[in-house]
Amino acid sequence: MGRYLFRLPDVGEGVAEAEIVVWHVAVGDTIKEDQSLVDVMTDKATVDMTSPVDGVVVAVHGEVGSMLPVGSVLVELEVEGPGDGDPSPAEIVTAPEPAPPVASTPEPMAPPLAPPPPPPPPPPAPAVRVLAAPATRRRARDAGVDLHTVPGTGPGGRIRRSDLESYLAANTGSSSGGARLARRPGVNETRIIGLRRKIAEKMQEAKRRIPHITYVEECDLTELEALRVDLNAHRGEGQPKLTLLPFMMRALVKALADYPQVNARYDDDAGVLHSYDGVHIGIATQTPGGLMVPVVRHAEARDIWDCARELSRVSQAARDGNAAREELSGSTITITSLGPLGGITTTPVINHPEVAIIGPNKLVERPVVQGGFVTVRKMMNLSSSFDHRIVDGYDAASFIQGLKRLLEHPALIFMD
Repeated sequence: MGRYLFRLPDVGEGVAEAEIVVWHVAVGDTIKEDQSLVDVMTDKATVDMTSPVDGVVVAVHGEVGSMLPVGSVLVELEVEGPGDGDPSPAEIVTAPEPAPPVASTPEPMAPPLAPPPPPPPPPPAPAVRVLAAPATRRRARDAGVDLHTVPGTGPGGRIRRSDLESYLAANTGSSSGGARLARRPGVNETRIIGLRRKIAEKMQEAKRRIPHITYVEECDLTELEALRVDLNAHRGEGQPKLTLLPFMMRALVKALADYPQVNARYDDDAGVLHSYDGVHIGIATQTPGGLMVPVVRHAEARDIWDCARELSRVSQAARDGNAAREELSGSTITITSLGPLGGITTTPVINHPEVAIIGPNKLVERPVVQGGFVTVRKMMNLSSSFDHRIVDGYDAASFIQGLKRLLEHPALIFMD
């Protein structure tokens, strides 16, 4: 029998460490080749590590949430035939073992002494009548409070109604609700690990490094909604159902042609702005594990139906947890939408190192004045944030006004 050491492999793209997310094995488990050992997370991609050999697990290294460098030992296996050695102390991190108890020479035991006789019980205290008004006594009885435990502030220690109410408020959280409104002093601690920790780090980095400017404009989407409903009613077999987002994607492609600095990623460490010819749109997607941003690549080469199809595919892959690493990176601009929960306005956080993010809000019917008459239109606020180091306020407003024109007159989206 030999010992096989499974080490954290190099997953590429300059990743130097990974976080343990879920263990699938424990010491004593018998495993087969290609069986899952552990899930690790790098950036926003979760990678399933599988065993290259058959064997029995004799040790696992690292707790869930631990960050381990590439090359460190994750699992030790007992395998048939020769293995590849034992880990050196520097390769694994283990908790120090408790020091063995120090042996001591037992002292000779003296014969036990007879226990002293118990002291006589104290005489019963004379009953002391609590001074309180009948109404106060009734209130205490209804609340299940022994008035002997309530300090009184009246003459001779008399318990006033206010004393009882203060006692109830301090011990039940309410002077009138009893135990149903009792205070709950407990504190629950949740360790922030995995995807939630990556989201926290990403948001913190974006807000720390990017001076945001937010711009909000309202758009009349009555015509666009009518077009969307008609296209869905007459879509062909195999064509996906259209939401507003594919129209937004196609409108972005057209608007970005005049503002290349918006379709960009800024390397602020090197002081270099990378403007892209291709439009790779990140779609902020809520998943069971938290927020992820799958990417629809080359939206400029996709029609409205293909945008909808690819949008659905990558979003579902992110929700199912099987999106490939390349499907979660490389976006040049991001759309973040809360759908029917979109609210009136948002202040979206830029997906670093991009320089812009677009946040459509909820579509609602509102009374609007047109030509001197009040009419009902389908309106939506369009929120957006820009990196103020790259995009001036005037350019940000001009870009959104151009996007608004395309959305309000959707025929322009399809014109060359």
